[in-house]
Amino acid sequence: MRHSRKLAGAAYAAPVALFVLVFFVAPLLLVGRMSASDWPLLAGYRGLNLPENYEGIGDDPLFWPAVGFTLKYTGIVVVILIGLSLLLALIVADRRRGTGFFRTAYFLPTTLGLASASLLFFGFYSPAIGPLDPMLEALGLGPVSWLGTPTAALWSTVVLIVWKFAGFFMIILLVGLQSIPPDVYEAARLDGANRWQSFAHITVPLLRPALGLVLILSVTGSLLAFDQFFILTKGGPDNSTVTVVQLIYREAFQRFDLGAAAAISVVVLAALLVLNIAQFRALRKDH
Repeated sequence: MRHSRKLAGAAYAAPVALFVLVFFVAPLLLVGRMSASDWPLLAGYRGLNLPENYEGIGDDPLFWPAVGFTLKYTGIVVVILIGLSLLLALIVADRRRGTGFFRTAYFLPTTLGLASASLLFFGFYSPAIGPLDPMLEALGLGPVSWLGTPTAALWSTVVLIVWKFAGFFMIILLVGLQSIPPDVYEAARLDGANRWQSFAHITVPLLRPALGLVLILSVTGSLLAFDQFFILTKGGPDNSTVTVVQLIYREAFQRFDLGAAAAISVVVLAALLVLNIAQFRALRKDH
């Protein structure tokens, strides 16, 4: 009986294990081999060249500016997303008339793909077809170069990402808020706690798992930003909005060097692994 249960368990786990092996482990091993090889995109494997690909990462004049920009973008997006998502979750947490409408309205942008949303905002920002510049001109404010300067391009992209993902993170935080027992707030009110004290000492600590999930998802997604900048700015103006993932794309599909692209990918993967481990450990610590 015990042997048959083990076989049944293995049979249930086999499809998932096969999926992970084929779509995660095997590509990861292939990328590791590419990173240590001379591997042109159109010519294929030409032999090992370790550690040339890794040594060439720091020599790329765009690498460190791309790292700095990616970190800057990540910091801005994470702070705004978490703050706004928590505010929206608090607004729609109580079941009042019209709450369902606002929950749906806030969540609706999440259903749109990132590439589609980027194309939508590219149209909004376009001076030729977008509605923003004509509206500003009607108000006497004149046209704005939404993507023409480094600062404008950064913040225009931040607006897109916040609009796209705030509703998704709101739902995660809303679930966390709804899991907090109302009796805890009632006991705090009886003890004389005001709304701010209840928020700081009850809501935030009990919402910690949901906040941790939002933090990890937003940090990882921002560090791997590609679609929005590729569609909106193409890394411009003057390579001021080039992200690390755009460097990987450039090495692989513009310079046709899969080895160099794989080396950057391995470095990014290692950095993400260390960062996520640090976040998990920080979130597990007791206050």
